[in-house]
Amino acid sequence: MIIAKPKPVAKLVEFTEKFDKILLVGCGGCASVCAAGGEKEAAELAVALRHWRQKQGSALAVSTAIITRQCDAQYLDSIAKQVTRVDAVISLACGVGVQFLAECYAGKPVLPGLNTVLAGGAVQAGLWEERCGLCGNCMLHQTGGICPVSRCAKSIQNGPCGGSQHGKCEINPQMPCAWHLIYEKLLATNRLDLMMQYRSPKDWSKEHSVGAKPVRKKVLP
Repeated sequence: MIIAKPKPVAKLVEFTEKFDKILLVGCGGCASVCAAGGEKEAAELAVALRHWRQKQGSALAVSTAIITRQCDAQYLDSIAKQVTRVDAVISLACGVGVQFLAECYAGKPVLPGLNTVLAGGAVQAGLWEERCGLCGNCMLHQTGGICPVSRCAKSIQNGPCGGSQHGKCEINPQMPCAWHLIYEKLLATNRLDLMMQYRSPKDWSKEHSVGAKPVRKKVLP
């Protein structure tokens, strides 16, 4: 799941200072699940933005809408009439949703209301842990289902490094060493031979942080 956090209200006030009518568009997908951009958060943000504008001596008309998934183009037309009535749109979705809205409504300013943080899973109520680095070249079949790209501080492919001690990471002694976890998992499943397999240098061209790449499309069967 994509995890996001709300931008500071003061920043959104700055984004909208030249507009009189805005539409807050929440997302019923990941942003709702992580309590960053669902119906409740959109309603609360609408109140906050109106209050800030009132303190500045003017008025801001704020309406809200929820889209099932902003990262899916088939749902975007549902807010077409509302978009025509406002000066700008604030997307309460991940960066993908913001871009999809901006493409769909090319003549309207679409602003991000959230900061996209990571791809992770829930480890307890309200707490998510990064488990995937979105690297585009999954190696979990070799590492016991534990990702060294996202869970090792150095993203080492043939670990562990020489700094781990007593199963803990040298960068953060409170954090378990990913390769220690991998070793324990492979040992428990009688697949320890995988530790001896050399993994060639990673193809970082598939990694998400190396800059612009050709768009990769997958057609579902």
